[in-house]
Amino acid sequence: MKRVAWTFTALHVLALLLGLFGILVAIPHPELWTGRPGDAAFFAFAIDKTGGAAMLLGAIAMLAYGFWTLGARRTLLFFVAATVISAAAELTGTKTGWPFGGYEYTNFLGWKLLGRVPAAVPLSWFSMGFASFVLADAFAAQRARPNRRLLTSILLGAWLLTAWDLVLDPSMAAPRMQYIHFWIWHESGPYFGMPLRNLAGWFGTGLLFIAVGRTLWNEREPPTAPVALPFVVYACNVAWSMVLGLWAGMWPAALLAIVLALIPAARCVRIRRPG
Repeated sequence: MKRVAWTFTALHVLALLLGLFGILVAIPHPELWTGRPGDAAFFAFAIDKTGGAAMLLGAIAMLAYGFWTLGARRTLLFFVAATVISAAAELTGTKTGWPFGGYEYTNFLGWKLLGRVPAAVPLSWFSMGFASFVLADAFAAQRARPNRRLLTSILLGAWLLTAWDLVLDPSMAAPRMQYIHFWIWHESGPYFGMPLRNLAGWFGTGLLFIAVGRTLWNEREPPTAPVALPFVVYACNVAWSMVLGLWAGMWPAALLAIVLALIPAARCVRIRRPG
């Protein structure tokens, strides 16, 4: 299972890279692929399919990782909590504007639940939420008091998940990204044009499903899982968003991601004891 987890992690990273290629090269430069069927098929895949594929591959990677390190029961309980709660939040959000603000998804991420939320999106909530929680729990297991490990791991995990969105949403909503928006905002706000309640919604949604997923384990002191693979998944997704942010001129958001996402996540890795 360890080999499966790392294999799908590599495929996940490859899909992220192909997605960057599609966004930064294929779409702005159609002269590179128009008129040549083989090139057109490759470029079309990079443009249309890699977003959903990356989310699916990331979820499989984190499921395999969980089976390998924490066991099927814990992993599946967290998976169900993450996907069901995040899907409910997204479906509510795209219908009512609560808790994230007024927005809607485009068709770039594939088939949609109830015609509103791409099916791949709850899988992304799971993979990044699980990675954030594992990193946070490794920190809490060594730095928090034993009776505060649970609360620390839940709060820090929700923070790491929200810190990713500090650069993800500004990058995807930047004016320069109008030709390939994965979602479209119907209201504006002070955070790079987005409402602050989006960040509150991210934190609240992540906090809820991480708390439910972890509580369902019904264990006071679960094993502390190795953090290398979840760190790769987390860091690569943050870096992907940072590259888009820098390309779109959103360098303050990229800087925030370094300070508030990558550095804390790296700190969770460095505190691990040898072996």
